[in-house]
Amino acid sequence: MRAIVVGASSGLGRCIGTGLAQRGAHVALMARRKARLDDAAKEAGDTAFAIECDVTDEESTKAAIAQSAERLGGIDALIYAPAIGPLARLADIDAATWRRTFDTNVMGAALMTSAALPHLTESHGTAVYLSSVSASMTPPWPGLGAYIVTKAALDKLVEAWRVEHPDVAFTRLIVGDCTGGEGDSMTGFANDWDMELAAELGTIWVAKGYIAGAFISVDDLVHAVDGIVRGGASVSMPTVTLAPRPLAPS
Repeated sequence: MRAIVVGASSGLGRCIGTGLAQRGAHVALMARRKARLDDAAKEAGDTAFAIECDVTDEESTKAAIAQSAERLGGIDALIYAPAIGPLARLADIDAATWRRTFDTNVMGAALMTSAALPHLTESHGTAVYLSSVSASMTPPWPGLGAYIVTKAALDKLVEAWRVEHPDVAFTRLIVGDCTGGEGDSMTGFANDWDMELAAELGTIWVAKGYIAGAFISVDDLVHAVDGIVRGGASVSMPTVTLAPRPLAPS
């Protein structure tokens, strides 16, 4: 299996990229941060290699996909993991933050898919996009409006690709609470948050039952992605939800 994992320098993307390689896949690991990406490739083993790529730059995505397809001998799977989630009330979000969030969470996915599409069509391959329980819940989580809006747009983007290109299996993977692994494999989603605001809003999230109190293991995440991409040629999985089991009553 020949896979491209985008956003593989850290967090869940790194966990998925290294995990697939350690399960025998040949993997192109893509991200902007080259030093971290090189470390991820070493961790993944001999069947993985690093390619620097800026998902918000069209020429960068085209070049990275072309190089990956040449080295892999084709592409069977594309996994898109990058996401940013600014913590702020909608009234406080400026234009630059909206653009940065849409560029990474939506436009990057569109550009990477467009570049990879000829290869995925040829292999009848699979494309997987990480979504979130916070984007699929009603009502939206307060303070995560920009993230949720862009993830909702990503969900519709995946549906649109599926309608226009039925030869490729497009899957929306909804991931519940998962902290990732250790070091650079730990998710940095909340690194830039205002912790005072996070504490204030976190109280609301807990009171409304948005936070499960349990976490998905990295092994279960990789197992889920591996199953989707290896079964995608013959099985349709439009939406897969990976959520932790509720904690047992104490």
